[in-house]
Amino acid sequence: MSAARFSLAALAALAGCSGGSPQPAAAPVPSVLVTVQHPQRGTLPAMINAYGSAGPALNGAVTLSVAQPGQVMQLAVTNGAAVRSGQKLVTFATAPTSRSVYQQAANALAAAQKQRSTIALLLSQQLATHDQLVQAEKMVADAAASLAALRAEGAGQAVRILSAPFDGIVTLVSVAQGDRTQPGAPLVTVARASGIVVTVGVDPSERPRLRPGLPASLQRLSGGGAIAGSVLRVDSALNPRTRMIDVDLSFPAGLLLPGEAMRVAIQVGQVSGWLVPHRAVVTANGPARVFQVVAGKARKVPVAVTVSTPQTDVVEGAIQPGRLLIVDGAYQVADGDAVRAAPR
Repeated sequence: MSAARFSLAALAALAGCSGGSPQPAAAPVPSVLVTVQHPQRGTLPAMINAYGSAGPALNGAVTLSVAQPGQVMQLAVTNGAAVRSGQKLVTFATAPTSRSVYQQAANALAAAQKQRSTIALLLSQQLATHDQLVQAEKMVADAAASLAALRAEGAGQAVRILSAPFDGIVTLVSVAQGDRTQPGAPLVTVARASGIVVTVGVDPSERPRLRPGLPASLQRLSGGGAIAGSVLRVDSALNPRTRMIDVDLSFPAGLLLPGEAMRVAIQVGQVSGWLVPHRAVVTANGPARVFQVVAGKARKVPVAVTVSTPQTDVVEGAIQPGRLLIVDGAYQVADGDAVRAAPR
């Protein structure tokens, strides 16, 4: 090969090598990996959630007391004890002063009866008048009534045994063994075994939606399965301590003990709308919203949440049924961000 031809070939080769460097490939557009699903309409129960505790119903408990002063000689039960009807609860010694009053009433009756007999004898001898006999009979009647009242209160008994009026649970022992008590002081409170209810406090704004008979789900705060119950009573006045509306709920007897802390969900109706997973509804940094996928990008859709549960929410808004709804990843995207759907 001649020197001229070699030079031309070399120049051609160099020209080929330096004929413009290749352009770098375009950088990929960043996108967020999300999971999606088709939106759908449906219905969920509308619930009112509240907290409270189990305890005796207003008409389900009896507090035992004694109308005379005295001393507690023996306590046969403690708080929380299950008792049967007629079981001994308290041995109570009536104060001597009370027994003295009873004896005075008995003596007054005997004296009135004797006075009436004397006047009746004198009347037969025309030494007394009918008015005197009427007065004597009234004194007998008054003395007999006073003695009967004291006897009904147990004033004539040196020792009294207080027994359970029905099968139930001792919810409160108000005294200790050896205590001296005043007339009418509470001693022991017994609740019917079938008279335990769950009382919860509900916001006053929810009062119009509540009525007896509504179904409810009861759950111990300490754990365990749900218990089916129903609304038994709805107060029409605020609880002065909590400033809430008290609602009593019934449940199958024997499942709960007084004092157990409870969470309650009361079903007050049905709500229809778009059913979306709870994690798809974004509430941070602004009004509630969901995101749908439009041409590979996230598009914000403002919504109003009508029912919220840990799994599913019912919402209303301009959701398009033909567009996929972003579920996982909804909190990581903003309006207009590029997204890519994870394989399903």
